[in-house]
Formats: sequence, C-alpha cells, structure tokens
Amino acid sequence: MEDYYGWRARLGLIYMASSTVMEPEFAAMCPPGVSFHTSRIHLPAPTVAGLDRMMAGDEVERCTRELASAPLHAIVFGGTSATFLHGLGWDREVCKRIAAASGGMAATTTSTASLKALRACGATRIVLATPYVDEVTARGRAFFEANGLNVLHAAGMGLDEDHAIGTVSTEQVYEFVRNAAVPDADAVFISCTNLRTIGAIAPLEEDLGMPVVSAIQASFWDVLRLAGCGAKVHGFGRLLTL
Repeated sequence: MEDYYGWRARLGLIYMASSTVMEPEFAAMCPPGVSFHTSRIHLPAPTVAGLDRMMAGDEVERCTRELASAPLHAIVFGGTSATFLHGLGWDREVCKRIAAASGGMAATTTSTASLKALRACGATRIVLATPYVDEVTARGRAFFEANGLNVLHAAGMGLDEDHAIGTVSTEQVYEFVRNAAVPDADAVFISCTNLRTIGAIAPLEEDLGMPVVSAIQASFWDVLRLAGCGAKVHGFGRLLTL
C-alpha cells in the first residue's frame, strides 16, 4: 500500500473557512509521499472590505501557530485577493507575518507563488481572469502591473459571495477564460483559491496555445518546492512539469 503520510514533504495551508475547492485540488496534485495540513481563517466576504477584515488582527498568526505546532516543511497562505489587496509588497508582508509566527518556517502566499509561476513560464504579457467584483479585479491588475507584468486584459465574473465562487463549474471556468484570452498574451492567470481550475488548465493550454497558471496550481507548485520536493506532476498544466 502506498505511504501517503508526508515522508517526502508536509505542507501547511492557511485557507478560508467558507471555501471548499483548494483542498481537493491540492489532494489531486499531491505526488506520493506528500501530505498537506490545513488551518482555516474566517472570510466575511470576497470584497475589499471583507478581505481587509480577514487580514486585520492576528488571525493569520493564529492559523500559522496552529500549523507550526506540527512538523511541517513549508506554509502557504492560500488566498490570492487577500495577498494582492494592497499592492506591491503586500504579499511579502504576509510572508513575513507567517515566518515570524512559525519561528522561521519557509512561507509563501498565493500571490507570491503566482508571480514566481508566471515568471517561470516566461510570461510578460498576461490575461487576468477572476471570479471577483470589479474593485477586487482592479486591485489584482494593479498588483501584477506593479510587479512588472503587462496585463493586456482583466475580466471578472462579478461574484461577491464565496459559496457562489465555489460552485462555478469547471466547464464555466473553461468558457470564461477562453473568452477572456487575447492573442497577444503569452500567459493567462486564473485568480482565486475557491475557483475550480485544475481540470480546465490542460485543455485551455492546448486550445489557447499558451501557459495557463491558476492560483491553486501555483500555490501548490511553490509550497512544494519550498518544502524541498522537486516532483514533476503531469496532467495539471505545464507549470507543474517545470
């Protein structure tokens, strides 16, 4: 019987309490010997006000301390909009909070991981596809542009409720991203860690002819490597084969 119990890498995940998509997608991508372990943080709503309330206070630190009580190798804050919300450097501040609360454990955020992933794919001109309301999508665009990426087009679904985001089907994600893509782009980024993406990534890459990076896929790729595991995982887009 396969040993699934993290003998190769044990990953920590801070994730929204109302969200349901990231954990099953992490489980689908986990190679043998890799486990992940979750602590949950309350998200009032996926709006600027709701995200600000979630990141205020010491809830990030509480979740981190819970995770760091286990013998983990790296931690990821699994939220895109929460970690791009206030622009250039905001994601790195969240990383510092996690590292401090965990006693120096390797840390990343979804926004940090997404920047690394797009750069690893050689992307400079991207399409940003999100489930968010316009104000949050605009914050995402500003974050990626401040970090040196040219956002040719940004499209949002206009959803302001986390459960609604989690029920968008893979087929709907595929159609939305395909319609949002523009020919001059060299990659697409799909934001949000409660949006179903991993089943759509490979078909989108085939049909659009460019790399497609999703928030969940990038988070997994980055925290896996921070934990010292260089496994290549097939079937979920070219990023995980790099």
